[in-house]
Amino acid sequence: MFYLKRFVKSISYALKGLRIAFKEQNFKIHILFSIIVIFFIISFQLRLWESVVLVIMIVLVLVLEIINSIIERIVDILEPRVHPYAKNIKDMMAAAVLVASLGAIVIGCLIFLPYFFSFVQYLK
Repeated sequence: MFYLKRFVKSISYALKGLRIAFKEQNFKIHILFSIIVIFFIISFQLRLWESVVLVIMIVLVLVLEIINSIIERIVDILEPRVHPYAKNIKDMMAAAVLVASLGAIVIGCLIFLPYFFSFVQYLK
């Protein structure tokens, strides 16, 4: 059965989590670039599939950044001296965010460059 009160409480917890994520510098940077990409999606009137791919990439990078922050905090609770892999775990999670971000940049370039070139040709 669906309980509205529990659902609202769940949403409030999730929003608190988002507020915590917004305190992270890298999350703010990813949000800034997400806004820029959304601006270009609207400005260039991209095809639906292009917009969907870009939105999926935005969500992927933001979710990975949140997971990265979670894992960093868990590892910090355990303290790096507990196990020598603690630093490796944090570095590997940061690498996951980096790989996703670089992939998003490549996909963004593949999608946006033809539109930018068309726009530049239009200006000439």
